[in-house]
Amino acid sequence: MSRHGRAVAAPGRDLRAGFRHDRGDGGAVVPQGLLKAARKSGQLNLSGRELSEVPQMVWRINLDLPEEANQNHSFNASERWWEQTDLTKLIISNNKLQSLSDDLRLLPALTILDMHDNLLTSLPCAIGELENLQKLNVSHNKLNILPEELTKLRNLKGLFLQYNELTCIPEGFGQLHRLEDLDLSNNRLTAVPASFSSLSNLMRLNLASNQMKNLPAEITRIKKLKHLDCTSNYLETIPSELACMESLELLYLRRNKLRFLPEFPSCILLKELHVGENQIEMLGAEHLQHLQSIHVLDLRDNKLKSIPDEITLLQALERLDLTNNDISSLPHTLGNLPRLQFLALEGNPLRTIRRELLNKGTQEVLKYLRSKIKADTANQNDTPTETAMTLPSQSRVNTHAMMTLKLLDYSEKQTALIPEEVFDAVGSNAITSINFSKNHLNEIPKRIVELKAAVCEINLSFNKLSCVSAELCVLQKLAHLDIRNNLLASLPEEMEALTKLQTINLSFNRFKTFPSVLYRLRTLETILLSNNQVGSVDPVQLKQMDRLATLDLQNNDLLHIPPELGNCVSLRTLLLEGNPFRIPRAAILAKGTDAVLEYLRDRIPT
Repeated sequence: MSRHGRAVAAPGRDLRAGFRHDRGDGGAVVPQGLLKAARKSGQLNLSGRELSEVPQMVWRINLDLPEEANQNHSFNASERWWEQTDLTKLIISNNKLQSLSDDLRLLPALTILDMHDNLLTSLPCAIGELENLQKLNVSHNKLNILPEELTKLRNLKGLFLQYNELTCIPEGFGQLHRLEDLDLSNNRLTAVPASFSSLSNLMRLNLASNQMKNLPAEITRIKKLKHLDCTSNYLETIPSELACMESLELLYLRRNKLRFLPEFPSCILLKELHVGENQIEMLGAEHLQHLQSIHVLDLRDNKLKSIPDEITLLQALERLDLTNNDISSLPHTLGNLPRLQFLALEGNPLRTIRRELLNKGTQEVLKYLRSKIKADTANQNDTPTETAMTLPSQSRVNTHAMMTLKLLDYSEKQTALIPEEVFDAVGSNAITSINFSKNHLNEIPKRIVELKAAVCEINLSFNKLSCVSAELCVLQKLAHLDIRNNLLASLPEEMEALTKLQTINLSFNRFKTFPSVLYRLRTLETILLSNNQVGSVDPVQLKQMDRLATLDLQNNDLLHIPPELGNCVSLRTLLLEGNPFRIPRAAILAKGTDAVLEYLRDRIPT
């Protein structure tokens, strides 16, 4: 039971009392039924109600005697008003609040307080008394100062202050030892306190779109930091200590004034490095040699003149953006990167690669570069050597690719069967990648199991497969599977054995339901399922996929997007365009994944 203060005076019994609406000073209506439900659930959502002030009965919801106590004299188990729950979650977002009362302290049990999209210019000092608060969202307001009392919220894990007018942060911020997620983006900050180095549990820090000229070295002492975003500032250098941030996975430094890249000897977990729209003139081997886990490297809109051969050290690289630089030639070894799926080269004065080839896309460019490697090798030998074997079908197996790239490539042959000679040619080579794309295969070759010892990537796209056979399910080292543009309508439950699968591309198939086996593949980081006929997804099971970062459901038959999908906080990219649902509207989708997830979370029934 909660604490009760002196009951307010009540009028005589009113038969319409259960339908009465109370008005706060803000003039907006707060239904009595909503207050009654909040006393039971401990959660109250007053978002989007045009409130200019928070009604007094909201602050006193657990203190004053509820109105139903004066009207209902025959209680059943569900109407015991005295067994109410303290309010733990209060959402007052999307209103017209300009200030908050110190009566906020009357809700000491709050763990979540969401006030985003109001007109607040300050916070009351009493906010420091909410000692149980774990999440505070005051984003999209007009705050220009924060009270020192905010630093007393020792249980706070998430603090969201983006899109305000803050020019400084209280020095005592370092006392928020349990803070994990801090968003200060889109303010007017020129610096952050040195005490930030004490935020020992901070994992995500967003400082984008501020006015900082220097990145404080103190930030580099936040040992658990995984995600650091300093996009759109005035940074000219990066502290060398950044190289020692062992937990860092995502680093955004776009739209600054950097002329040099730092080295990253200790950032062995770094997966994404975004340094586009700077003034970087040189990329050297020393910048690349430690980026062995990098998946995304964004170097667009800089002043690079060349790319070093050491780019081939980035064996995990999937996306490389070199748009709008001064690059005149590329190292042919770039074609050897086994996982590279996206290579952007527009706006460079390339001499050796024609525009027609660039227009054909990444895979054609990489194929061209690989062909130049072979030509280079042939030119270095005094006598011509046979690098491929001729099959009866007049097709060729690239044995050079097998030996140097560990790639078995038999793509674009328009064949319904992979010849036995192709597998025979493998010999003792340890194949890690298979490309049988752009053929007419209607089943997966059975001899593919012979390569299970090492194969981690398979491309079977643009074929006529109607089912995935058991042979594929024994390839337990498989990490990347591309089977887009086939005739698939289901996946076998046996695929659950693929315990290392990270990426699966199922676009342009015939799926009418989300393949249930995918929910059980907890290692998946990317699911591409666009251009199918999927009608629904299970947000509860998706939330359990805590590594899932990219989910593409564009151009399906989704009539309803469950609000609970907003709880899938691991998602960095959620694509939903081209479905027949009405909510969220296109304007919300256009704001990007974070905005969509936040919108969905706000619609979860309380």
